[in-house]
Amino acid sequence: MSTTAEALPQLPFDRPNVLEIAPLYEVLRKQAPITRVRTPAGDPAWLITSFEEARAVFGDGRFGRSHPAPEQASMISDAGVLNGPNGDYDTEQARHNRMRKLLTPAFSAKRMRLLTDHVQDLVRGCLDSLQAAHDANPGAPVDLHEHLSFPLPVLVICELLGVPFEDREYFAGLSDRMSRLGTGDAAQAARVELAEYMARLAEAKRHSPGEDVVTDLVRAQEADPDFDDGELSRLASGLLFAGHETTVTRIDLGVLLLLTDLDRRDEFAADPAGRVQQTVEEILRVADPSGLGLLRYAHEDVEVGGQLIARGDAVLIPTGAANRDESVYGEPEHFDPERKPNVHLTFGHGMHFCIGASLARTELKVVFTELFQRFPKLRLAVDVDDLDVRSDRVTGGVKALPITW
Repeated sequence: MSTTAEALPQLPFDRPNVLEIAPLYEVLRKQAPITRVRTPAGDPAWLITSFEEARAVFGDGRFGRSHPAPEQASMISDAGVLNGPNGDYDTEQARHNRMRKLLTPAFSAKRMRLLTDHVQDLVRGCLDSLQAAHDANPGAPVDLHEHLSFPLPVLVICELLGVPFEDREYFAGLSDRMSRLGTGDAAQAARVELAEYMARLAEAKRHSPGEDVVTDLVRAQEADPDFDDGELSRLASGLLFAGHETTVTRIDLGVLLLLTDLDRRDEFAADPAGRVQQTVEEILRVADPSGLGLLRYAHEDVEVGGQLIARGDAVLIPTGAANRDESVYGEPEHFDPERKPNVHLTFGHGMHFCIGASLARTELKVVFTELFQRFPKLRLAVDVDDLDVRSDRVTGGVKALPITW
């Protein structure tokens, strides 16, 4: 998209470390909660930093992920995901409604309760790997990211989708490649490769169905001729990426939030099962791995908070900033596992509320319960400021999380 020379704040904003958001968000919220900025790609966008305006846009059907003229749309990055418009402008709403109808049973609270025991087994396997790495080199730090945060979510989402076990490392690699910044066409190629794989998997499920989401989607095609293979593969690919990358970063940052205050760690470790639900909600509110936010485009002229947003304009909603709005939360920068109520926007709001929210919550509750029951004296092996941040990924987070006990 062509841009003008208008001087605007440009994302990503500098942040003190991976646990804190950029101070500029608070400054902008106080000055103008809806303000013009430039994306990391250099294109103009509106930035919304207040809780109420963010919730309003999430719940307003006049905003969507598609664009009326995609070739003119502001872009966010050159990654293979979260980069620009997604979907067809004329059919977005109908396709979204179909997607929700198809996937709601797979991600229902009931299905997640049934999945909990299996997730628990997978978590314990990862913790065995963590223990084995520790035993192999006593006294040396162990990378929790390598042994737990990164492998677990792909195991879970692949189980849910019906991906063969032997393909899971390949899947994790594709997800990682798609999120890379500054790799030219490589990230886009990974996205195409994933869609092609999903199309082949769907064909396999037609001949050998299972109890999984891809089988559910294949069966749905029989009743809906408009639901073609291209849409099926895009939908399944999106589920893989969302179910993997976002959970990886929340596990890493959640552990960091607990280990940066040893009294807080000890309080949680004294009763993980009893404290985990509220602790997970506070992790979801505070953890903001990428610092960029979610992208929407105006489908018509819309006034939000007294500001006119024109049709086609890009809108970025950094949920980490909205979740720290002092008009909604007392001491918003403080990590408080006892916070009540704790209504945050991490999963969005309204019609686009994340359909995988129950899966993410299930994984996180099992992870933190099992981790601190097994390793109650877990501690960081490096200072937070010395962690290697994944600044080359659109999803952010850390490259490694050295711990010991």
